[in-house]
Amino acid sequence: MCETMAGFSEDDTPKRQAIRAQIDENLKRVYAQALSEELPDRFKDLLAQLKSGSLPAGSKSDSGDAP
Repeated sequence: MCETMAGFSEDDTPKRQAIRAQIDENLKRVYAQALSEELPDRFKDLLAQLKSGSLPAGSKSDSGDAP
């Protein structure tokens, strides 16, 4: 019996292989869906602030001082 790096044997039962294939497909679908979602406005605002070099009021600059 050979085992893969994940610890599964290569000669798993067809039922286990089918379950694993279904999990793979579901994960791929969820990942693709997440990639196609638009970035929330708050994140867009934060990215714009980072690009412009401005920090929102009340935020700390990176002065190298540890808290």
